[in-house]
Amino acid sequence: MSTAQVSLNHDKETPISLAVPVNRYWAFASIAVLGCVADLVSKQWVFQSLGLPGGPTFWLFEPYVGIQTAVNQGALFGMGQGFSGVFALLSVAAAAGVMIWLFYFRAAQDWLLTVALAGVMAGIGGNLYDRLGMWHDDSVHTELKNGVRDWILFQHPSLGTWPNFNIADCLLVCGAGLLMYHAFKRPRSQTAS
Repeated sequence: MSTAQVSLNHDKETPISLAVPVNRYWAFASIAVLGCVADLVSKQWVFQSLGLPGGPTFWLFEPYVGIQTAVNQGALFGMGQGFSGVFALLSVAAAAGVMIWLFYFRAAQDWLLTVALAGVMAGIGGNLYDRLGMWHDDSVHTELKNGVRDWILFQHPSLGTWPNFNIADCLLVCGAGLLMYHAFKRPRSQTAS
């Protein structure tokens, strides 16, 4: 691995890298592609096995954890139902922003940012595929078209049911969590007087 390094300090103690290391491109692409594939394959398998929403629930730990198909035409917690096109455009904009931040502004020099944003990109890709309607044909009912396929079910008799979700949602949440950790883990730099 080689990166161009130029010393910008007058005391020449710490060289500052101007290039993104090649291994960050590979790490980002690997996490983003594998995460997206895991999401899409799991959705395909579950929906082939259990059918469209309204079918049976397969319990892993009854009545708390199960596999149940659902389709969400909105965003987080079902907000914005029916605006799949808007969320698809926002997803494309977010994906472009991730790529620009990482590789144009060189945030990929930081390992944690690379991993976090790769998870976010994997989640964007998996859900964008669904929002573009690539998982169904024209025979699917209008209420399901361009919706995101969800299948992980959590519920508790006294607390209620958590909205179904998928692997892409998990990757988005984990990526966002890592970004928050990154934002608060570093000490604030002190300005010189």
